[in-house]
Amino acid sequence: MKGKSIGRLLLALHAVATLLAVSSALAAEQPNVVFVLADDLGYGDLGANGHPRLKTPSLDRLSTESVRFTDYHVAPMCTPTRGELMTGISAFRNGASAVAQGGTPIRRELPLMPQFFKDNGYATAHFGKWHLGDNYPFRPQDRGFDLSIHYKGFGIDSIAGEWENDAFDDRYWRNGTLTEIKGYNTDVFFNEAMSWMRQQTKPFFVYLATTASHEPYYVESRYEKPYEDLGKVLSAFFGMTANLDENVGRLMKFLDDSGLGRNTILIYMTDNGTGDRSLFFNAGMRGRKTSLYDGGHRVPFFIRWPTGLNGKPRDIDALTHSTDVLPTLIELCGLKLARPATFDGHSLKPLLEGRADPLPDRKVVIQYGLYGPVFKKWDSAVLWNKWRLVKGTELYDVATDPGQKTDLASSRNDIVTILREHYENWSGVTRPLLGQANYNVVGSLAEPVILLTSADWLGPWAGDWKELGRTDLRLFGAWDIEAAATGNYEISLYLFPPDANTPLNQALRNVPARPISGARLLVSGNEYTAKTLVTETHARFILPLKQGERHRIEGQFLDAAGTPLAGAFFTRVTQVHN
Repeated sequence: MKGKSIGRLLLALHAVATLLAVSSALAAEQPNVVFVLADDLGYGDLGANGHPRLKTPSLDRLSTESVRFTDYHVAPMCTPTRGELMTGISAFRNGASAVAQGGTPIRRELPLMPQFFKDNGYATAHFGKWHLGDNYPFRPQDRGFDLSIHYKGFGIDSIAGEWENDAFDDRYWRNGTLTEIKGYNTDVFFNEAMSWMRQQTKPFFVYLATTASHEPYYVESRYEKPYEDLGKVLSAFFGMTANLDENVGRLMKFLDDSGLGRNTILIYMTDNGTGDRSLFFNAGMRGRKTSLYDGGHRVPFFIRWPTGLNGKPRDIDALTHSTDVLPTLIELCGLKLARPATFDGHSLKPLLEGRADPLPDRKVVIQYGLYGPVFKKWDSAVLWNKWRLVKGTELYDVATDPGQKTDLASSRNDIVTILREHYENWSGVTRPLLGQANYNVVGSLAEPVILLTSADWLGPWAGDWKELGRTDLRLFGAWDIEAAATGNYEISLYLFPPDANTPLNQALRNVPARPISGARLLVSGNEYTAKTLVTETHARFILPLKQGERHRIEGQFLDAAGTPLAGAFFTRVTQVHN
């Protein structure tokens, strides 16, 4: 019996030694990264963060297995946050400062998160929402992703997206090819991501950016049913979130069952404060999406890495920001910088390692373009520990006043002075970077046919379908283009999506007919006009361009008297090869 006991002990010791060796080997390997970014879900839209009604068991479980940053901040709207995540640079400095009106692309010369991974031999893939530029050279596949399956614009109901999409059996852009994929969109993104991960033979980086839970709130009724007593809007919002939670659970099971989970950095966060207009539960904070108060930009941030993070799952209450994610991943993954890079953010590795003096004393400026990429001084929040300077004049201490109800500016002028001085210095560095043109490249092999939409024209907001239907407003906008090659270019002006095949002066959906009988093309001050027939879906112009030539182009539709009625909400440009 004694011999058998010793034998079992030796076998147990051998098993432990093997497990330790495997764990050590896994830790020595570069980790995979799966980065899940949810849309329009705030800090309070989680059971783990105290929501009294919404059930999120999978995200709650992830919370218990993660290091949780509880004072983590982003921009109050989606594109500015996404740009900060991808670059480690604040919104107005990287160029992606607004959700439309020419404000979505990141400056062309800046390297993005997937490019750093790709430089280090990683496979890279993106699934879901992008919203950082729809045309070459700003698309995800142009910025470092081997594969991207995504929507254009902000997703469903974006005028940049596919006009018949409704979240079920939609058409998606698979790199440069439009492809129909069966199923509900959030399920599709997770299914495609897991399928792609199964095929990889080297470390991978996955950016999984859902459109849940952004309007419009489309989801199967079974997810809404537990909340149907709350009304159609809220039940659908919660239902979309419940479906997202279910998919996060499927992802975690896949990672764990496949053995990938032990050496995979799994991140979950959201892009801004809650989109729930009713503010059913906001964790005691003031404001929601778009707000400069904490409810607009404080969001959950969970990071799980079983073999790489020291200590138990825990809360970290230090002030942290979306610009911190890229430098953190570079350091955690041991990525070597093959290109020059500077960041506004800091690596959070010292915090994750529990160092005694983890980060320098920092102040963070939250600022973005609510009404297009327009920089308005003091339209900001300045954060320092638990102090919040809002709009340059209001001061709050969220340590004692998380609802930001009591303005302390008059009694703590010393803090106001410090934070205003920081903002002045920050804006002084930022202003010289403003207003740089983002040129959509036409005539390139990467995107031979380019479709420009009003979602990102330089002009008034026209990002979704209802603007196209407003005949009381005459909306016009322009785009900056650059020719990749010398030749003749066909510029076709459309009022409706080209694949809708609808004549210019007819109605479509809820868009009433307009008495269009002609069109005007403006090219850097030059004007060209054309008559249109009642059967024509577009107006066509031929323009010679030289390689590297840059122009600002604008299309207008005219009535019989030559009066402009509407802009060309869709403009297609392609090189003509005779």
